[in-house]
Amino acid sequence: MRVVVAGATGLIGSRTVARLRDHGVEVVPVSRGEGVDVSTGHGLDRALRGADVIVDVTDAPSRRQDAGTAFFTTATGNLLQAAAAADVEHYVALSVVGADRIGAGYFRAKATQEDLARHTTVPYSVVRATPFHESVEAAAAVGTRPDGVHVPPLLLRPVAADDVATVLAHVAVGLPQFGVVETAGPEVLRLDDLTAEVLDFLGRPGPVIADERAPFFGAVLEERALLPGPDARLGHHTFTQWLKSR
Repeated sequence: MRVVVAGATGLIGSRTVARLRDHGVEVVPVSRGEGVDVSTGHGLDRALRGADVIVDVTDAPSRRQDAGTAFFTTATGNLLQAAAAADVEHYVALSVVGADRIGAGYFRAKATQEDLARHTTVPYSVVRATPFHESVEAAAAVGTRPDGVHVPPLLLRPVAADDVATVLAHVAVGLPQFGVVETAGPEVLRLDDLTAEVLDFLGRPGPVIADERAPFFGAVLEERALLPGPDARLGHHTFTQWLKSR
């Protein structure tokens, strides 16, 4: 089996390449450093020659809805067009839990990517992940204001990048799902509590304000909006384990 990984140098991509090699498959990493640009399509035909599967873990340069939608419309469109031309048998896309129901911000952009996958001729699978552990620190940075750090009081199952990569690799070497697989972390935790834990670890203790109006990934969300369904594949790495390993 020959598997192409688009976005191979990123947080999830590099780990997915390693997990796929653990499965004993031939992996072709795709990135700008490898001379392939998904935004323009340059180099895709060559990279996909002889490929059986493509795993798409590319990401938009911004969490804004307009920028994210523009990126996925172009990049995913290019990948799927090249995959169809190369007779690729399985397209696997990494998405986010909530893409099907939130309708704003980065979630809307990811829904656009999912729609493209559903309407292609290439057999597909979508892996929706809950927010990564790293997302907590990113949310703290975005929410920092003079009076403290504003984050929404969301319930999350934050997931380790390694656990997401493991699920992506497993789905990639299996049959196309023609649907969605969810993956999540082992614990249900509050974002404001996690934020306080991260700030304390970084030596930046200060007020964390649970603000229902604060956006997350560009959308204002209800408390349980990012919890996965009951059939989600749960990872093993806890948030505390991740924080200690930094």
